[in-house]
Amino acid sequence: MSRFNTRKIAVMIIDALMLVSLGILVNLVLMWVDIYNNVTPDGSGFCLPWSTLTLVLGIEAMFCFFSLFVAGAYSFVWRLLSKRKYLACALGVTAGMMISVALLTFFDVRKFAEIPPLAFIIPHYLLTLCGTVTLRAVLKTAFLRFTEVGREESGERTLIVGAGRASMMLLSDIENAKNDPNNPSRNILPVGLVDDDRTKYGSKIKGVSVLGSTEDIPKLCEQYSISLIVFAIPSASEEERKEILSLCSQTKCKIKMVPYLSQLLFDDNHPQLLNQVKDINIEDLLGRDSISFDREVIREFIKDKTLMVTGGGGSIGSELVRQIANYNPKKIIIVDIYENNAYDIQQELLLEHGTDLDVVTLIASVRDYDKMDLIMRKYRPDVVFHAAAHKHVPLMETSPEEAVKNNIFGTYNMATLAEKYEVQKFIMISTDKAVNPTNVMGATKRCCEMIVQYKSQQGSKTEFVTTRFGNVLGSNGSVIPLFRRQIESGKPVTVTHPDIIRYFMTIPEAVSLVLQAGAMANGGEIFVLDMGDPVKITTLAENLIRMYGKVPYRDVEIKFTGLRPGEKLFEELLMNEEGLKSTANKKIFIGNQIAIDEEDLLKKLGTLKAAAEENDSEKTVEILSDIVPTFNHKVN
Repeated sequence: MSRFNTRKIAVMIIDALMLVSLGILVNLVLMWVDIYNNVTPDGSGFCLPWSTLTLVLGIEAMFCFFSLFVAGAYSFVWRLLSKRKYLACALGVTAGMMISVALLTFFDVRKFAEIPPLAFIIPHYLLTLCGTVTLRAVLKTAFLRFTEVGREESGERTLIVGAGRASMMLLSDIENAKNDPNNPSRNILPVGLVDDDRTKYGSKIKGVSVLGSTEDIPKLCEQYSISLIVFAIPSASEEERKEILSLCSQTKCKIKMVPYLSQLLFDDNHPQLLNQVKDINIEDLLGRDSISFDREVIREFIKDKTLMVTGGGGSIGSELVRQIANYNPKKIIIVDIYENNAYDIQQELLLEHGTDLDVVTLIASVRDYDKMDLIMRKYRPDVVFHAAAHKHVPLMETSPEEAVKNNIFGTYNMATLAEKYEVQKFIMISTDKAVNPTNVMGATKRCCEMIVQYKSQQGSKTEFVTTRFGNVLGSNGSVIPLFRRQIESGKPVTVTHPDIIRYFMTIPEAVSLVLQAGAMANGGEIFVLDMGDPVKITTLAENLIRMYGKVPYRDVEIKFTGLRPGEKLFEELLMNEEGLKSTANKKIFIGNQIAIDEEDLLKKLGTLKAAAEENDSEKTVEILSDIVPTFNHKVN
């Protein structure tokens, strides 16, 4: 009731005055008609006696108020009035009048007054209907003009989602930024806020009005020429965040976000929110909580150790290096065959950590056993993260022998050298495509898993571990960079099949899994991340298009190109025979070790190597199918 404020009461009073005034006006007109027709005011004409008029207007006012209130005529935000809401007001007046007439007709009111004739009821109803709707249209126009006075400032017109404490701090930061000519955020112009708490409608925070609810975001953005939306509800649940961001993505606005509460950085116990606002990422629309990890366990695992990362310049390898650098390692050895990527991560680490971090960057291929032997002998790493691999599914379908040389025998080389030099832990990065593979890349990674498990059976001092996860957003093999390039170049977004689904995780999550697995491992395990529900690729493409302020299928076409060779509609994370065991981290599970026939595996690997070195693609795939019984090679 405290929010049923003066403005709403004023509208009710105006409605009442208008209804009464129009009733008196109609009655006066009817009185003049009676006089013109020489009808005496004894109730036989059209004019109502004043006692009857008073009762009729009182009943009509009471029931019209009731029906308008039910229709929500007193809880609308003026600037959001639409045709549908005008219609609701009209229905409210109609219902109120009908109830009033029914009451006057069917109850014994003759004791008090005459029943009003249709000559009074119909014009009074029509005038009240038009007056109620017109009143709201006039008030809306006046309100918008009034609120726009003094808001002709230049800047990026911004709508803030959330009207809580975070928005208050954000607005304070924006106001302070205006006094700093070097602050790029000084050009932000807050136009309004939205919040689903109806009690906040019409209120102001730092002079900025709460314009409506989150459902009104698309309309408000169009009405107020909004170009930027800032999501400022750091405590929102993942489901709430996903739902609201979906509404935001229906607009043509840029979208930025205040981080989660757990991710906010505080300065003297006060977060500088404006500096922490970030661009929305596609992973914000995945609809699941971020994966949490025990950082202290990881720190103890890495601290004061020499760690080698093969494929250290790639998307996964470089993130591994970044995260390792934060846990005080003794030395990091980056190994990659592609010098540009290796150079980039080396320079990034130098810029970030300077001389405090001992980094060695080496250009070498895991396929070159002798070169890797020299490196291992010189640096004697305590832990090896093996991330080097060919991973583009279509390319490996056309060059299966290269996938075998690099993925399988590169892994075999590194696992053998890890055993030779008594590395404490060897952690191999695998993929969900290794489970019941339908493509060469997946089959080679399954073979790599078998090699790691075979080495684990040898009883060496090295603990051999496999980590398996799904698609990684933003990685070199992810669909997201391709989708972004297509949208930015104005080309159709290509999806292979409308029903194709995939499990997704972020690069930091994938890498944290690898580090946590390394800390937890005892040897022989396949660690699997619970990645929540799979995501439909078509939905992912649609959301990404909306994030660019465009409408899927209208502004950007989505073309379905058909499944590629070796591609399947859905991926799996575990093979049936592996089973599943929980760990201390509820998001990480362990697949049981599968016994490997060592003699048979080594014999077949020898045959496979010979076929690959002869560049015999057909024979290579044939032998690979023999090694990996679950490999169901589909040629589309």
